[in-house]
Amino acid sequence: MSDIKERSPNQLMLFGIIGGLLGIYLTYLIPLVGERTGGKIEIALNTIAPVAGALGAICAVMWGADAVRRVAKYGLGTGVPSIGQIAMGMGIIAAMFGLAIVQTNILAGPIVALATASVLGFIIGWFAQNVIKMKIPVMIRCMTEIAASGTLIIIGFSAAVAGNFEFANIVELVFDNGVMLAVFWVGAVAMLHPFNACLGPDEKQKRLLYLAGSTGAITMAVIGIAATMTLGESGVLTLVLGIVLWLIFYKKFWDEVYNDASSVVGTGLIPKTEA
Repeated sequence: MSDIKERSPNQLMLFGIIGGLLGIYLTYLIPLVGERTGGKIEIALNTIAPVAGALGAICAVMWGADAVRRVAKYGLGTGVPSIGQIAMGMGIIAAMFGLAIVQTNILAGPIVALATASVLGFIIGWFAQNVIKMKIPVMIRCMTEIAASGTLIIIGFSAAVAGNFEFANIVELVFDNGVMLAVFWVGAVAMLHPFNACLGPDEKQKRLLYLAGSTGAITMAVIGIAATMTLGESGVLTLVLGIVLWLIFYKKFWDEVYNDASSVVGTGLIPKTEA
């Protein structure tokens, strides 16, 4: 794994937390601005607002994918899907706990959920490191980050389907109709797939992050399909924007693959040795 010109874990953590929370909060705040304007502007803002949640979730996907990369480089192998499913499970628990416990103060919900997920991730990471004895130096930090990013992914994509992150809306429009299954599985794959696809001796962070953006965007498109059933035009916008972002990120990922592969193609065949 190359460490040349890589984004630091702290940079990506700030990107994931700030971008994720900003997108989530905009789903609630943009309609408030629309209420003060009224008319067509209000309708337009109400249509745009849920899309912000999905964009915030993509930021969290990229952060979580890098955290998976850092812990999986120690040779977890098939443990990559396992660690991700545990994280997303913690994410759902933390998300719903955080949003439910502060229903009288809606704006505090995502923060409480993020803090709860971080605590759960820290505890599980501590047990993995000190009780199971996995002997991975970054286990505690990475499990904390993966759990926290998983929570933002859950809330962000759920808000894109429900219209905002209010607990009652998410229960009715995401849980009761089974959409949460898609949010869970597709969101998990979006975070876990990039390292599994890029691992190897020439694995690079830049290529992985572009692929994470691509998987996050295609997840946004899938969520957009679900949102067309709950929010109508807003879901269509989420779907279309997700496809556009997927094409952009995948093109960047492909360019990185092409550039990295070109140096290998020019090396020629492996030289033969005499018997």
